[in-house]
Amino acid sequence: MTDTSVRSAEDMVAEADTGARNAGPFAANLIFGLCIAWSLFQLYIASKVPGVLAQATGISIFANIVAQARFVHLAFAIALATLAFPIFGHRDRIPWYDWALVVLGVSSCLYLVIFRFEIADRPGLWSNADIVMSGIGMFVLMVAVFRSLGLPLVIIALAFLALAFFGGYSDWVGSITNYGGSSFSKAMGHYWMQTEGIFGVALGVSTSMIFLFVLFGALLEKAGGGNWFIKVAIALLGSLRGGPAKAAVLSSMMTGMISGSSIANTVTTGTFTIPLMRRIGFTPEKAGAVEVASSTNGQLTPPVMGAAAFLMVEYVNIPYIEVVKHAFLPAVISYIALLYIVHLESLKLRLERLTKPGRHIGVVMILILFVTGFLAMAAITYAVVLFRAMLEPITPDATIYPALVLLLIAYLALLFVASRYPDVVPDDPNSRVVEAPRLTPTFWGGAYYALPIFVLVWNLMVRTETLDRLSPALSAFWATLVMIIVALTHRPLKQMMRGATHSHLAASKDGNSFDQAVRDFVAGLESGARNMIGIGVATGAAGIIVGTISLTGAHQIIGQVIETIAGGNLIILLVLVAILSLILGMGLPTTANYIVVSSLMAPVIVSVGAQSGLIVPLIAVHLFVFYFGILADDTPPVGLAAYAAAAISRGDPIKTGIIGFSYDIRTALLPFMFIFNTDLLLIDVEPVKAVFVFFISLIAMLVFAAVTQGYFIAKTKKWEAVVLVLVVFMLFRPDFFLNQWQEQYTEARGPAALTALGDLPTGSTARLRISAPDFDTGIVGATTVMLTPETEGSGSERLDAVGLSVIEDGDMLVLDEPFPGTPYFGQLANDYDFYGSTPAQIEFIEIENDRIAKEFFFIPALLLLLMIVAIQHPRATQRPF
Repeated sequence: MTDTSVRSAEDMVAEADTGARNAGPFAANLIFGLCIAWSLFQLYIASKVPGVLAQATGISIFANIVAQARFVHLAFAIALATLAFPIFGHRDRIPWYDWALVVLGVSSCLYLVIFRFEIADRPGLWSNADIVMSGIGMFVLMVAVFRSLGLPLVIIALAFLALAFFGGYSDWVGSITNYGGSSFSKAMGHYWMQTEGIFGVALGVSTSMIFLFVLFGALLEKAGGGNWFIKVAIALLGSLRGGPAKAAVLSSMMTGMISGSSIANTVTTGTFTIPLMRRIGFTPEKAGAVEVASSTNGQLTPPVMGAAAFLMVEYVNIPYIEVVKHAFLPAVISYIALLYIVHLESLKLRLERLTKPGRHIGVVMILILFVTGFLAMAAITYAVVLFRAMLEPITPDATIYPALVLLLIAYLALLFVASRYPDVVPDDPNSRVVEAPRLTPTFWGGAYYALPIFVLVWNLMVRTETLDRLSPALSAFWATLVMIIVALTHRPLKQMMRGATHSHLAASKDGNSFDQAVRDFVAGLESGARNMIGIGVATGAAGIIVGTISLTGAHQIIGQVIETIAGGNLIILLVLVAILSLILGMGLPTTANYIVVSSLMAPVIVSVGAQSGLIVPLIAVHLFVFYFGILADDTPPVGLAAYAAAAISRGDPIKTGIIGFSYDIRTALLPFMFIFNTDLLLIDVEPVKAVFVFFISLIAMLVFAAVTQGYFIAKTKKWEAVVLVLVVFMLFRPDFFLNQWQEQYTEARGPAALTALGDLPTGSTARLRISAPDFDTGIVGATTVMLTPETEGSGSERLDAVGLSVIEDGDMLVLDEPFPGTPYFGQLANDYDFYGSTPAQIEFIEIENDRIAKEFFFIPALLLLLMIVAIQHPRATQRPF
């Protein structure tokens, strides 16, 4: 790898993520100043300072600016997108029209802040000035999106705008949605003057949560935390067979936890890992593909998840901790599967390992270290909880202060330990002799970087009788403050602990002075803001899609088209949605792709599943869409992450993308599986069973990876591959075989259904099959809903308790429209006509039978797997590690 290849990869990141304008000192300083101002503004509104200043001075603007933050947020994003991303090739100067666009864009956003009281006094009665500023803002936003994200999102947004303006002229659209069209004034007011469109949920989440997490990751990276992740991964896995590739997977997972960009993740870790992979025998394309697959999958890893986790909180309406819980198991399994795929590639290519000074770390020791580390973190967390619980009677509601003292002591102690070892600095991957570093000095040389992450995870997840979890925004804020302290102090404090004098600090040229720490901090502020430019304008533009859906009912149109093509078949529908996510993701950033596809298709998948008798949790659908949106980052011919990796490896970018996609698509079995087997998402799963589900799912995923690689213990024969596929299916879907043996439900109709529902034990679940005419077309359709009675009573009483009123008409259970505010009102009343000539009715009720556990079928699956192991073992020609 040459310096030129690194620069070209970094240029690609600039062009795609952070802006590639190089227009001289004045423009550079202006962009830099705006980045710093944006980051400081986001920290300001996330803190308690505005409220304190408003109370101390009596000036309401200090507090009001928080309520108006999303307008200022978009103003910064538009200004920076216009200045940092050139258009028409003007990289070396900022033409007059860009200055005009900056002024117009910022003015149209701040107009909503300056005239907020006047606008509030005339809701829905937009003035000419309102409409003019809205039109200007929409135009400048579209130009900013084109600059920073390319044409695809602009085309999609314009298509939805066309639907809003001209959809009323289409009889077909009108028959589906009852939408009669919109005037320019009404549409502009809907999109810009209120929080139904551009300034809606997506931009609100970007303002309140996403920016802080991105800023946290940028500060950690600039302070040296990203390099520490890479070095620890190399030290831990580099001495295994194909070690650099395994280290690339692990380091990308760790940096992916705090990075929302596949391309930036590829360059950050790939600059070091790709040359090492080539050195041990990987082809340029495979070396780049491993890094691409690892970096794109980094967005699956909580807590950041490419910013989608925070959007899921709003769209699915569940707590953040629940999103993390549901996403955790598939993320871990997908990364272990990717490690295994890399391992099998290393076996097939007969690759060697990096040399390593000191004691060799084997696979068993690595597993012991992982388990020990996990238990140590759990023990530390438990100890801190006990510490604060003991202090609560002494200092009620003030245990945070002793906890902060404890955190300071831990930081100083870890810094002192780190000062006993050499600094963890990046190695030169082009050096002739490359060794995996020793684990002990590498780990302890930067272990203090884990403290801000610990604070983040603590605030997000730990809850006791006296402690509440913090919101994602507050969690990110406090973790960012801790990260700022670390960034500003770790270098000079380590120098002091090593005995350096003040003069030595001032004259230090090895990057360990206070001046260098300040530069790292400022660089982190700039990098965080630059990384947010694309996300800021993308979430604003995505608001056009969401706003059009709320204005026109557009999801019904897309849904009907896709549903018609799928023919009501859920599997076909899921495949079509996956393809749609992949296609849109080629031109959209992951966050925008997730917003678009989930807004359009999530209700359709849930509806089609219910019609076919499968209750699909909404979170499962959103994660399904998100997984396939991520895969688009390495999908040829567009996958930008593959181009960035190829710039470093000097390989063919198309081949790199194809191989990377083939690695990633092998873990794409998971999204289909957790749609049908929600145990993978830990939905209603107890902790002990969760561990069991993890190991069974992991075995299934690894076996599937082995099938696709054509190599298990030895080269796999065709009949062995068939048996292994059967093993995978039995492990992922044991209920399929159980359903062939024993009926899953007992069906009851008419009065017998009410009797069965009345006899159902409290807390057990029944499935109600409801048929009714479609509200728009009049065609009779059917759906399935779940009912879990919480009190004793007859079947009718239990239905009345949830707002479902039933009238017995012979053998028919006629259903009235659900009462507003009851659990099924939104699910049924919006889609079905309860007052037509054909009555709505409960066709039947299904109650689950008492059967053997579906896990029984794991036994024959594991026996078949052991049989293949026994058959292949004599054919093994090399040691596995």
